[in-house]
Amino acid sequence: MLAKPSATQKSGSRRIIACLMAGMTLVMAGAAMADDQTYKLGVMDRLRIRVAEWQPAEGVVKSWDALSGDYSVGASGTLSLPFIGNLDAAGRTPAEVATDIGAKLQQQFALRNLPSASVEVAEFRPVFLAGDVQTPGQYPYSPNITVLKAVSLAGGLRRSDSGQRFARDFINAKGDLAVYDGQRARLIARHARLEAEMSGAPEIKVPAELQKVANASELIRSETALMKQRRDRYELQLKALADLKALLQSEVESLQRKTETQTRQLDIVEKDREKISRLSDQGLALSSRMISSEERAAEVQSALLDIDTNSLRAKQQISQANQDEINLRNDWEAQRAKEMQDTEAELEKLNLQIGTSQQLVAESLAQSAEALKFDPHGKSASIRYSIVRDDGTGAKEIAADETTKLQPGDVIKVTSELLMQ
Repeated sequence: MLAKPSATQKSGSRRIIACLMAGMTLVMAGAAMADDQTYKLGVMDRLRIRVAEWQPAEGVVKSWDALSGDYSVGASGTLSLPFIGNLDAAGRTPAEVATDIGAKLQQQFALRNLPSASVEVAEFRPVFLAGDVQTPGQYPYSPNITVLKAVSLAGGLRRSDSGQRFARDFINAKGDLAVYDGQRARLIARHARLEAEMSGAPEIKVPAELQKVANASELIRSETALMKQRRDRYELQLKALADLKALLQSEVESLQRKTETQTRQLDIVEKDREKISRLSDQGLALSSRMISSEERAAEVQSALLDIDTNSLRAKQQISQANQDEINLRNDWEAQRAKEMQDTEAELEKLNLQIGTSQQLVAESLAQSAEALKFDPHGKSASIRYSIVRDDGTGAKEIAADETTKLQPGDVIKVTSELLMQ
């Protein structure tokens, strides 16, 4: 038979067990303090508090069961504890609170040894979701939770009720926006080309509205080629009229010289005819010679008339060429002005259509943010995340994304917004 342990052996065993328990308690408290060095407590945090005291005279660990338990940080940021009363907790670490509890108990009961308190966060204060989520509200916090995980707790992005077709409206409106944006870019490029043509600028200035358009350089290159073609044609027409006027002016000058020559010939013929007429009156000249002189004078006069007629015709043609040039310039300016008016009218109409489509997209998103899954590249709209966080110096809103890690008490704002073009 085995011998029963003596009283002394039992007492020694109890002391060993007590020492082990005290050691374990201190180790647990130390571990809790190590984990909670940086975490600051806040309102609605739920704490698990354990208090033990090592009594060396008896060699046992005394548990303060009346004080141990779960407590919540109140709205004023304090803990209400038995024997101690209200204890500041908000903005402090669990380790700081544990040390304060031990000190308060030692002071309250005039204890020789400092009680060992363990303060652990049993339940973190919740996080809150607001905005375009399916079920806004408060949700429990867990370590390493991210914005995306919190949104999933709230049921994901807001969805429309069954049977509603906001997603279809979003797709249609987004498709219209894509078409309208392309048309608008082309009209803006055309408008810039017309401005260059009207001002006589050698190149098209790229408008600010096209700075972020992917195919802006291609549009400007196409309009530049069209401007060069039209301007070359216009300048060739002007040059042709200028050449015609120069040719006609040269003809007028040539006819003028012929007129001068024929006028001198006519003077000579007139003088010769007068001489022959006097001789004929005196019977010294034959009548045939007189007739020949008359015929010569008539030929010179006829030539002068032809020259005057041709000169008048050439001058009329020069006048017509001048009028054609004026008409060509006026038509050029009028056509540019008409195209500018038509382009501006089309732009105004298109801007109204874009505004209507943007309103449809906004309404679709307001009713169902989940419609964004049909816009994976975020060209028309996007989801913006931000966090409202109070770090003890006041609430501040910070930008966030789906991978941003949360802290207890964070307010996550989820907003669907249009990307203005």
